[in-house]
Amino acid sequence: MNLTKFALLSVVFLDIMSQGLVIPILNTIIMSPAQDFLPRETTTAARQFNFGLTMAVFFVAWFFGAAYISKISDYIGRKAAMLICLVGALLAYILTIIALDTNSLTLLIIARILSGFTAGNQPIAQAALVDLSENDEQKIRFMGLVLLAVSIGMVAGPLISGLMSDPAIFGRFASAALPFYLVAAMVVAGTILILFFYRELPVERPPFTFKPAEIFITMWHMVDRPLVLKLAPVFFFAQLTLSGFYVFMDTYFFSKFQFDTLQNAFTMVVLGLSMGTVSAFLVGPISARVGRLPVLYGSLSIMALSAGLSILNPSPILAYVLIATFFVPFALYYPTMLTLFSKAVDDTEQGWVMGVGVALFTLGAGIISLLGGWLMSVDIHLPFIVSVISALVAMALIALLWRGPDMAKLLDRE
Repeated sequence: MNLTKFALLSVVFLDIMSQGLVIPILNTIIMSPAQDFLPRETTTAARQFNFGLTMAVFFVAWFFGAAYISKISDYIGRKAAMLICLVGALLAYILTIIALDTNSLTLLIIARILSGFTAGNQPIAQAALVDLSENDEQKIRFMGLVLLAVSIGMVAGPLISGLMSDPAIFGRFASAALPFYLVAAMVVAGTILILFFYRELPVERPPFTFKPAEIFITMWHMVDRPLVLKLAPVFFFAQLTLSGFYVFMDTYFFSKFQFDTLQNAFTMVVLGLSMGTVSAFLVGPISARVGRLPVLYGSLSIMALSAGLSILNPSPILAYVLIATFFVPFALYYPTMLTLFSKAVDDTEQGWVMGVGVALFTLGAGIISLLGGWLMSVDIHLPFIVSVISALVAMALIALLWRGPDMAKLLDRE
């Protein structure tokens, strides 16, 4: 059991570590005129658009990949689906290395699309851990472990990118491409762990047939599941709250405080440590003592306040404090919402519902990424303003939609 959990959590770690590794590097090579990746005469507005585009294609591809691969994991098995994702990730990192070595934005975008489409391991691993859960208490504890793996990945990724791209530390070997050699090797190790240590529970599965429309059918299934339909819009706007802050915080701090790769990497370290501490020590005790509605209302309120104060903040040091105060409540909100999604369906649809959750997040992040570059060219504070407004909308939707005995039962308020 412990080896199985370790194997599943390792692929979640790899998924998130790669994202934490990529964002500071992309921010530096695209936004900084001192870099050679884009022509030096590229305007700031064009750089912001290109950064938003490279982020957006990843999240849009992730939307399709998560909705499809997570669903088919209910048919072909969790193990097979995770191996597909790992192989795709390895190919994406190889393409990224080539793109960085040749200064090719086109190839980088292709690599980000492939990386996004095969970034579906997190919901599959979550569904596999749900399969192993014996009760709701164990389920929320496992979701907390997922967030812990996410947090460690968020710390490890930016540290690797910040250190391995710094000539002061790695000398002439330092480059934007060097971290991707390491992460490619780690993906190979993760593939071996899943192959040899993850033992999938034997269950009867329906025969699999390829349906290109499955991506849209997956989301349409919510219409027949009223509980999921009530949860989905709240989750979408809550994830917009996250995306408005998370996707553009590195670009924001680069523009406002001139943060370099290492400083922006440290923002991700603070983020990861904040989430990891809460996930490891607080999610279980707070979930056992505090109702789910107070956790959600309180978390969204503090996230909105942190994003709003970040707009007014004049200090680079205080920026790190506000990052922590944003992601500490997120670490409580996220496993709570995942548990509600899991409880809203039966055991045969855990892969589907986890895929829906990730698809909603990636759809929101893709929209924010596409619009964010344009928003920042108008005013660098606008993505954070979107974050604040989205949190308020999410809380309003909870008040409006989460009524009736079915929701009371789901929230344990019978």
